[in-house]
Amino acid sequence: MTLPMTVPRGPVMMFAERVFGRPATVPASRHAAEDAHAEAAKAEAWDLVHAAQQGDTSAFGRLYDRYVDVVYRYVLFRLGDRDLAEDVTSETFLRALRRITSVSYQGRDVGAWFVTIARNIVLDHVKSSRFRLEVVTDEVTEPSTAPYSVGAAAQVGPEQEAITRATRAELLRCVAELGDDQRECIILRFLQGLSVAETAEIMNRNEGAIKALQHRAVRRLAQLLPTGLR
Repeated sequence: MTLPMTVPRGPVMMFAERVFGRPATVPASRHAAEDAHAEAAKAEAWDLVHAAQQGDTSAFGRLYDRYVDVVYRYVLFRLGDRDLAEDVTSETFLRALRRITSVSYQGRDVGAWFVTIARNIVLDHVKSSRFRLEVVTDEVTEPSTAPYSVGAAAQVGPEQEAITRATRAELLRCVAELGDDQRECIILRFLQGLSVAETAEIMNRNEGAIKALQHRAVRRLAQLLPTGLR
C-alpha cells in the first residue's frame, strides 16, 4: 500500500491552521500544485509591472486590484484604524505609481514591494504620532478573502462559523500583545501569507533571522493563548 505523502506539521503549521482554518494535513501533490500556481501568479504580476513601466496605465490598475486588499489588511492590523488604513493604502499606491520605473525583479512577488512601501509609511506615522493599537477583526479575519479562503474546508454551518470567528479574534488579540518585530513577522507570514524570503526583504533581515523570530513569536503566542485554544 502506498501511503499519501503529507507536509510535516510543526508548531508554525499548527498555529496557521488555528488562524486560517487550514486542514490538519496537506497532500504533497496539492502543495506542489499551489506552489506552481503561486509562481504563475507571480510571473503574471511582474508582466503587469513591466507593462506599467512602459506607460500602460491599465496594467497598474490591475496591480492595484490585485494587491489593494493585501496592503489594506497589513496597514489595518498595524494601525487599528480603518480610516487611517484607507489613507495609508491610497498613499502606498500613489508612491508605487511614482516609483514604478525603479522597481526590478528580485525573485520575489511584487506584493512584497507594495507592502514595503506601506510599512515605511506606517513607521513614519508611528514615529510622528502617538496611538493605541486596537485589534480590528472584521476585515483582517474575513474567511472568504485570500489568504483565508480554503475551498470546501471553509463551508461550515453558522454555529461553527461563529466559533471560528471568535477563535480568530482571540488569536489576533494575542498577536497584538507581541513585541513589534514578532507581531510584524506573524502578520507578514500568516495574515499576509508571505514567504520567509519576502518577509526578510520587507523587514530588512536575513532569512535565518526571520525563521528565528517566527519561532520565538509562535512560542510566545502559545504562552498568551487561553488554555482551550492551545
